[in-house]
Amino acid sequence: MTDIQVRRAKPDDAESLVRLRGLMLASMGNDIGGPDAPWRTTALEWFSGQLRSPDTFAAYVVDDPGAGVVAGAAGNVYAHPPGPRDLTTVRGHLYNVSTEPAFRRRGLARACVVALMDWFRDETAVGQVELHATDDGIELYRGLGFIESTYPTLRFRTTRA
Repeated sequence: MTDIQVRRAKPDDAESLVRLRGLMLASMGNDIGGPDAPWRTTALEWFSGQLRSPDTFAAYVVDDPGAGVVAGAAGNVYAHPPGPRDLTTVRGHLYNVSTEPAFRRRGLARACVVALMDWFRDETAVGQVELHATDDGIELYRGLGFIESTYPTLRFRTTRA
């Protein structure tokens, strides 16, 4: 694989996006369960739905002729109030950046992120794009111009029955 060919994900790529998400979550130390883990069904439904919303969701992937989809990045547009340094009313969220282990360190994830950032810039009204970076990915994002936020992300989990 010498020439990186990035393409926008299509509805039939939903399963690949779930698989890549599992790789990403596992590399972050999460127990992702087996192939029948309930989150996979929910994620497949979610990605399938998102892929039918091209104005607010995009995923870019790289294919290998023998292995299929081997890398990808996804993002969506969401409503956000304007502020003094960003008058736009929507933001972007970049996530699901992952590459199959055998294909890492070839620039595939970077190419997918660049394609997604082009989409945010050229096809949406997004003023800022945010992400949560892992230690393995932070230099990629810094190299593309992302900076650390002044304020840390905090999280509160609600309990659902």
